[in-house]
Amino acid sequence: MCHSQDRTPSEVGRDLVQWFLENQRDLPWRRDYSPYGVWVSEIMLQQTQVAAVVPYYLRWMKRFPDVPSLAAATEDEVLLYWEGLGYYSRARNLLKAARLVMERFGGRVPDTEADLRVLPGVGPYTASAILSLAYNRDVPVVDGNVERVAARLLDLDVSAKSPEGRREVLRAATQWLVPGKARFYNQALMELGAVICTPAHPKCLACPVAARCLALRHGTVENRPVRSPRPRWEELRVAIGVLRENGKIYIQKRPEGGLFAGLWEFPGGKALEAETPRVALVREMEEELGVRVKIVDKIGVVRHAYTRFRVTLHAYRCVPDPPGQIVRPRACAAWKWVRPSELDLFAFPAANRRLIQALRKAADAGS
Repeated sequence: MCHSQDRTPSEVGRDLVQWFLENQRDLPWRRDYSPYGVWVSEIMLQQTQVAAVVPYYLRWMKRFPDVPSLAAATEDEVLLYWEGLGYYSRARNLLKAARLVMERFGGRVPDTEADLRVLPGVGPYTASAILSLAYNRDVPVVDGNVERVAARLLDLDVSAKSPEGRREVLRAATQWLVPGKARFYNQALMELGAVICTPAHPKCLACPVAARCLALRHGTVENRPVRSPRPRWEELRVAIGVLRENGKIYIQKRPEGGLFAGLWEFPGGKALEAETPRVALVREMEEELGVRVKIVDKIGVVRHAYTRFRVTLHAYRCVPDPPGQIVRPRACAAWKWVRPSELDLFAFPAANRRLIQALRKAADAGS
């Protein structure tokens, strides 16, 4: 399954720590390793690149600098500050967890795995990261970068995400760990995977442990880690309407428990196989809102990719036809008529936000 590593674990770990201390990126959550800051950064970094997270982290920490300030916030405000990062359940869980930390732990981020795992959104990986990075506990932290580094160092010939692969990666990450240096050791592994041992075109000549990388020795670097089959993308056509009357725009809040729960959106829905987007929008408006509409014009097409599906969003301006109909929403948590200038006060999914930007550009061009 994998070849033996002929360098002692302590040497591998020490070389990684030394390299990290000399080459680490200047990231804001590394400046004081506060438990709260580490926690927020780890939640933000799930499924999101570091470069994208940094500005969100800085803005978040300015508004919510500690657990009490976050716990006192409303969900709408938290979602607004999270807008654009995606996977919004992370933000809702952070808010719930902050309130629980205030209630159960006096505002102090827990320092045991059992207590951390009580918090919504904190699983085994996040708990290990907080213990290691914030409290310098001697526990390994295994993310996708670590899996890739370990798979190449070990020349692992099974998927790192398979049960056998996970055991081998965890075993190696545990053996290499330098006692008392877990904070730097774990970040070294993750940093190495992020900037040197990258998925494509790894910079092997710059790697501090290249001399002992078995995949490099055997010429299998490009084949490690062994890739698991990727799930097929689902393609969706969606029609949405910017419904306007008396100078205001209709928006609605998505219900709890589903995709984008708690976010605001423009009404609309998926087009049936035989429908054009225009026909789908007229149907959806009557089904969702009980309102018959006339389409004024097409705003444009927005394409957006999610984890398992890709959406082609056809957006239209529309008005009630006839005017003055009573809106009766059937599947939302709340709804409002707002002025165009007020749209920035609400958190929208990324595709809807891009639509708002397109509307603003069109208005500016016409003024």
